[in-house]
Amino acid sequence: MSRPLPRRVWLRSGGPVAWDLQGRGSPQKPAALTFPSGYIRVVNEIARRDVLPPAVDDLERFEEMLLDQLAETGLPTDGVLVELAERGQALASFGGALRRLPMEDRGRSVYVSKMITAAAAGLFDAALNYLWNETVGELRRRVAGYDLAYFFDIAVPSHDRRKHLSTEDDLVKVDDIDLLRAAREIGLLSATGHAQVDHIRYMRNYASAAHLNQVELTGMQLAAWLETCVRQVITLPYDTITAETGKLLANIKKDQLDSSEVKNTTAFFEDLPADRADALGAGLFGLYTNTSRTPVVANNVLMLWPELWPEISEEARQRFGVQYGRFSASADMTQARAAKELLNLVDGGAYLPENERAAEIDGVLDDLLAAHHGYNNFHTEPAPARSLAVLVGQYGNVPEAVEGKYVLTLVEVFLGNEWGVSNAAVPSYDKLFGKLTSSQAGRVLRSFTEAPISAKLWFAKPRARWKKLLDIIEPKLTARSDRELFEAVRAFTGTPDKLASDTKIARLATPRRVVRRPKKK
Repeated sequence: MSRPLPRRVWLRSGGPVAWDLQGRGSPQKPAALTFPSGYIRVVNEIARRDVLPPAVDDLERFEEMLLDQLAETGLPTDGVLVELAERGQALASFGGALRRLPMEDRGRSVYVSKMITAAAAGLFDAALNYLWNETVGELRRRVAGYDLAYFFDIAVPSHDRRKHLSTEDDLVKVDDIDLLRAAREIGLLSATGHAQVDHIRYMRNYASAAHLNQVELTGMQLAAWLETCVRQVITLPYDTITAETGKLLANIKKDQLDSSEVKNTTAFFEDLPADRADALGAGLFGLYTNTSRTPVVANNVLMLWPELWPEISEEARQRFGVQYGRFSASADMTQARAAKELLNLVDGGAYLPENERAAEIDGVLDDLLAAHHGYNNFHTEPAPARSLAVLVGQYGNVPEAVEGKYVLTLVEVFLGNEWGVSNAAVPSYDKLFGKLTSSQAGRVLRSFTEAPISAKLWFAKPRARWKKLLDIIEPKLTARSDRELFEAVRAFTGTPDKLASDTKIARLATPRRVVRRPKKK
């Protein structure tokens, strides 16, 4: 038995808008919508428990009533509501998804109720919008219950934006696409779940009531997306790594870790997938560079950072160097110092921005030459030599601004002096020569034209080192001009201090200038 249908109707399908279809209502005092009793029963039963077969007759009467009133006001009626068969399919399918939703979670799933209500009314685009609101709300709830600071460090790499985010209320300032990405990177979404939920986000943007569109949705699609929300967001348990990471972040902030606790805590680092290691690295980096960090947090990060560093990707390491540069550029010197402390702790000077590295390398080159030229150089050279190797890094990246000085200094200290070479510094020199590029090797080959190098080649021990130097750079010489010069140097019968006096060698050692002819008009 249906309730009598009044002429006055109040709609709330798309938001807090209320009006009288006959023009007699008002936002302040909206008129009430009286639904057929079967419609109320169907929607309530689906929202509360498992789905019941839809009362199609009741929905049909409701539709006729609603469309009649729209028509009386002169509003469009075609294409407003999804056909009854699709609504019936949706309502019949929702129950399978809802069975996976625990009763204790249903009490807060307001937008699921709104979704089902909108779907029953035939407003699938509004239903999709409500489903997305539920999905985003649940993700934010999971983030807030995990670690907000960690999430913000991953979701918002921009330092200028990140410093304004700290509380649960700030989660709304994170774009949906970044919310999904960061949730996946810290383990709150699986890779599969991320792909599926991101598809819902795409459809919400292009097929829901949130934007103008002409996309037709089906009941099966809505039911499948609801199941995705339940399985991949609301009820997804933490995997082992996510649970261990959460425990670690909580412990870092609580108590000072001792060496045995660090060993036990970091045991899972070796099992971290690359993206999760990078995410944890970004989290620790954010904790240490936070200006409001406590001494306990700082000490714990300093103990954990060297253990995690080997697992962090090259790309992520580069980002830490860029972040240091951004701190410096924006005059956030406290954070810049903290970032540099972390990089120095793991010999990460090679990841500093190029202008910063150029200045540091230049200073270390001065220190190395001062030690080489000073008293007791065999004992004082190793320290700056090791510092130089750290700054140059694994890949031998030398800023162009200091490349010439770097090559000549390296040759000079490698050759040693008339008493020999600093044996403790030799491993660093060998390592640095092993990272020379082809163009740098060409510079080394021509170094005999420089007065400080030519002067060293007067002595027997530097001459012996010169022969070894030629052996090291030979495989790196790829340019034809370099190969020709190398063969001439090898064939020279005099002592190496006389190389620059040989006319042919001097000509080959001179860089060839490219003369550009003017174009014919």
